Amino acid sequence: MSLSKIILITGGAGFIGSNLCEYFLNKGYKVRVLDNFSTGHRHNIEPFLDNSNFQLIEGDIRSSEDCITATQGCHYVLHQAALGSVPRSINDPATTNEVNVSGFLNMLIAARDSKIERFVYAASSSTYGDSTNLPKVEDIIGKPLSPYAITKYVNELYADIFSKTYGLETVGLRYFNVFGRKQDPNGAYAAVIPKFVLQYMSYESPVINGAGDFSRDFTYIDNVIQMNELAMTTKNPEAINTVYNTAVGDRTTLNELAAYLRDFLSGYDHQISNVELKYGPNRSGDIPHSLASIDKAQALLGYKPTHAIKEGLKEAVKWYWNNLK
Repeated sequence: MSLSKIILITGGAGFIGSNLCEYFLNKGYKVRVLDNFSTGHRHNIEPFLDNSNFQLIEGDIRSSEDCITATQGCHYVLHQAALGSVPRSINDPATTNEVNVSGFLNMLIAARDSKIERFVYAASSSTYGDSTNLPKVEDIIGKPLSPYAITKYVNELYADIFSKTYGLETVGLRYFNVFGRKQDPNGAYAAVIPKFVLQYMSYESPVINGAGDFSRDFTYIDNVIQMNELAMTTKNPEAINTVYNTAVGDRTTLNELAAYLRDFLSGYDHQISNVELKYGPNRSGDIPHSLASIDKAQALLGYKPTHAIKEGLKEAVKWYWNNLK
């Protein structure tokens, strides 16, 4: 594959998007970003602004014109732009739908019209909904439990139709609780790991929703980058126009997670070992357990996760310690 080809990363100023930018720029690709900075941050992409292979388009996927402008001349799309968070979608389902469904459709149409070679998009483990099957296998899902989950499932349905109707190559990556460097610890909808890290570093007691026995397949950012690259570059015709779990195939309870974080952070500041946990009510729309089967990604894409939970947490904690202190 020629590295002179242009990758459009929507939501490129966000946590996952900016990590993808850094990775592909370092590999010599040309990278274009479309972002409206509603949840992303300029400081995430600031190091790239002087790179001749980097281009920023400040725009919104809810604008079909912005989507057309961004996709013209590009070869690949890594679509990360979305309004995440189950609680946010419960509080404001209309905006979540506008961004995640209408915006997604705008991007598919623009990708089709600009003759994009492949459209890789961020799907979500929330699509499994009320299915109690463990591990989660791609072709067995339940009913969605939140407006956010509905929007991400609709994305998969639209991508499938565009593959079958217009011949657009699509690959969906069902992200499972991604964490790592650059993930924002601030805000009402901050993810659990950076939020807990910031609280521990401030000697505040993290609050766990429920009894702490809910479990998740926490997935380090480097595993997610690998999956995006494999999905974008695969030459296996059986590997496209489908969806994949993007995870490590292991699960960790919230109690275990909090203990790991306290232990690793205590290596930097012993006082953190004395911070106790607090417990609150279960959160609406949460599923009890999440564990992915990664067999399909391993078989069709050659996926080999490099970071299990502890390795990922150690790297994430080191990054937060060096960047938040």
